[in-house]
Amino acid sequence: MINGENRITRPLRWGMVGGGRTGQVGYKHRTGALRDKTYDLVAGAFDINAERGKDFGVNLGVDSDRCYPDYQTMFAEESNLDDGIEVVSIATPNGTHYEITMAALNAGLHVICEKPLVFTTKEAVEIKQLAEEKGLIVGVTYGFSGNVMLLQMRAMIEQGKIGDIHLVDLQYTHGYAATVDGDKKNAAQKWRVDPKIAGPSFVLGDLSTHTYYMSQLIMPEMKIKKLLCDRQSFVGSRYPLEDNAYVLMHYENGAVGRMWTSAVDAGCMDGQRIRIVGSKASLEWWDSKPNELRYEVQGEPIQTLVRGTEYLDELTSEYERLGTLHQEGLSDAWANIYLRIAVAIDAKNRGDEATLDKLIYPDIDAGIAGVQWIENCVRSADNGSVWVEYETEESVHA
Repeated sequence: MINGENRITRPLRWGMVGGGRTGQVGYKHRTGALRDKTYDLVAGAFDINAERGKDFGVNLGVDSDRCYPDYQTMFAEESNLDDGIEVVSIATPNGTHYEITMAALNAGLHVICEKPLVFTTKEAVEIKQLAEEKGLIVGVTYGFSGNVMLLQMRAMIEQGKIGDIHLVDLQYTHGYAATVDGDKKNAAQKWRVDPKIAGPSFVLGDLSTHTYYMSQLIMPEMKIKKLLCDRQSFVGSRYPLEDNAYVLMHYENGAVGRMWTSAVDAGCMDGQRIRIVGSKASLEWWDSKPNELRYEVQGEPIQTLVRGTEYLDELTSEYERLGTLHQEGLSDAWANIYLRIAVAIDAKNRGDEATLDKLIYPDIDAGIAGVQWIENCVRSADNGSVWVEYETEESVHA
C-alpha cells in the first residue's frame, strides 16, 4: 500500500513543456507527478506565449529564471546546470510530440509524453531506438490505466477465473463535441480537429487509445489479427477526421471484439467501459465507478468486487492508496502512472533491469502500440471500411 514513504532515493528534477494556464491537461500531470514526492518541478516552458508562461510558472513556485520561452532554450540552459532537469513531461498538441521528444532524448532527458505519442509508427520506432541508445525511459500518460481494479482484472484473467476469452467489448464516448461550437470557441478542441496538428484521427487517437491500451494491460497475451473500422464526421467541418467510430476486431485466439469511440454521444458525461467475456464468466469495469469491478459467473449471483479489500489479488495492493472505506478516482490513477514511471526512471538510472522487467506501466512500447492502433483503424476506414490484417512493426518486417 502507498503510505507516503519514498519509493525512490530522491525526487527527480522535473520540467514541463506545455501544460500552462490555458492548457487542458497540465494540472492532471502536476497532480500525478507531485503526489508522492517522486518529482520536483524546477523548470518549464509552459506556454507559447513566453510572458504568460513565465507568470504562470512563477505562480507554481518555479524560479523565474527557469521559466523559459520555449523548449529549445530550456533544454540548452538546463543542461548547463548542476541541478538541471533530468526528466520532462510533454503536454502539448500531438503534432509537436515527435520533435520535442527527440530533442529531449538528445539532451539526455527521460520523457513522459501525452498520447498519442506521435503520428506514425516510423516516428515512434525512431524514438524507441534513440531512447535505447541513450539509456533513457519514455513513458506515455494513459492516465486511466493507473486504476488498480484494472490490475485485478488482469490477475483474474491470468488465473483463469473467466475461462477462455471469447468477447471483448470496449467503449469510450462522450457528448462534449456534439456540436461545432467547441471547435470555434475552445482552443483545446480547435487543434484536435485540425489534421495538421491532431494527426490522422480525432476520437480514435484522443479517446480510443486510452481504452485500447487498458485492454492490452488487462489482456497482455491477446493480439489482434484483423480489424474493420467505420468512422464518421457527423460535424461535417471535421472531415477527414472522425468524431465517431466503430471498430470490429478478430483476435489471434479466435475471440472477437468491438470498440465504440465518440465525441458526439450527446448527453453522455462519461462513457468509458470495458467488458471481457470468457467461457465461464465476465468482468466489467466502468470509469465512473472505478472502485468497483463487476464479476458475473454463469449460473451464480452477480458479484461486485470493491477496491482496497483483502480478497483482491496482491497485484492491486502495491498501488492501493486510501483503503476500502474511501473512494479513489482519476487523480489517483494519474499519480499511480507517474509513480510507476518514476520507479522505472530510477531503475534505469541504477541499471536495475530486474525491476524494469516486472514493472507494469505505459512505456515506449505502449506508445508505439497506440500509434499502430490508430494507423490500422485509419487504413481500414479510408479503404472503404474493410477488414485489414493488423499490422505491427514486427509483422511488417516478418
